Amino acid sequence: MTGIAFFDFDGTITRKDTMWEIIRFQKGSAALYTGLLRLAPGLASFKLGRQTAQESKEQVLRHFFGGMPAEQFTENCQRFCRERLPLLIREQAVAAIRKHQQEGRQVVVVTASARDWVAPWCETLGINCIASGLEVQHGLITGRLSGVNCNGQEKVVRIREQFNLHDYTDIYAYGDTNGDRPMLALAQHPIYKPFR
Repeated sequence: MTGIAFFDFDGTITRKDTMWEIIRFQKGSAALYTGLLRLAPGLASFKLGRQTAQESKEQVLRHFFGGMPAEQFTENCQRFCRERLPLLIREQAVAAIRKHQQEGRQVVVVTASARDWVAPWCETLGINCIASGLEVQHGLITGRLSGVNCNGQEKVVRIREQFNLHDYTDIYAYGDTNGDRPMLALAQHPIYKPFR
């Protein structure tokens, strides 16, 4: 029997949304709160359904990281994964990941967060990472995503690009928001809001 387990990241493995935490880590709390005030109209538009999640996310990323050297951003993200992220991780989630690994299942994190601040942590556990990508031009972060935000149906698209699910007889999926429901629907064992 071949098994695989897909885990959402923000809110499922972590206790907080890591996009705001990576901003706080790289820019400081004062810059985060000042930026949130400036971005409030756009965030309100998203909440009211007038703006997509991708448009809203790109506004935030552009404000905080647009024009930043990609090399510096990457180094900061790796430091975040070593220093800050471990404090945000739910212990029950890591226990579940390790149990799947011990039982011989492949484990994959599937997240709308950027690969830059999730993949280094995944590597420490020996698990794969499917994530949103950040666009880089001339060595600088533009603040745009490269491709589609990895959320909702896009999670399913990315999973199917990398895995032939017919090869797996035993599929688990963990998530905590409506954006995870399409991924949960792929699994024989969907687990919603598992580690509360």
